[in-house]
Amino acid sequence: MIFSSINMSASLMRATVRAVNKRKILATRAALTLTPAAVSKIRLLLQDKPEYIGLKVGVRTRGCNGLTYTLEYTTEREKSDEEVLQDGVRVFIEKKAQLTLLGTEMDFVESKLSSEFIFNNPNIKGTCGCGESFNI
Repeated sequence: MIFSSINMSASLMRATVRAVNKRKILATRAALTLTPAAVSKIRLLLQDKPEYIGLKVGVRTRGCNGLTYTLEYTTEREKSDEEVLQDGVRVFIEKKAQLTLLGTEMDFVESKLSSEFIFNNPNIKGTCGCGESFNI
């Protein structure tokens, strides 16, 4: 189920969140795991931007169902951010988003019509019909 589009700050990338039903949550030290496709895309996005140290995932109150994810470049780690370091790329999770992302897999999918990060999230309980928001 696709339900939430997220734009990066410079409108470079789009992201979608999917509710995942009956997925076994694997024990992991990271709140968020990255697929090889996501790692490759993040590495490519940061390649020509030495001023940025990684991407930051946040959550904002928005839409008719409550929450939406944000995805931005970041130059520093905030004290309350959780850092996910995987295969040499860094993703920081804002404090407000940490519980909503537990057990989530971040993927990158490219087709003829779109390219986007997809968050496969087992915590989502409901989504908005317009595809803008979700609730936990």
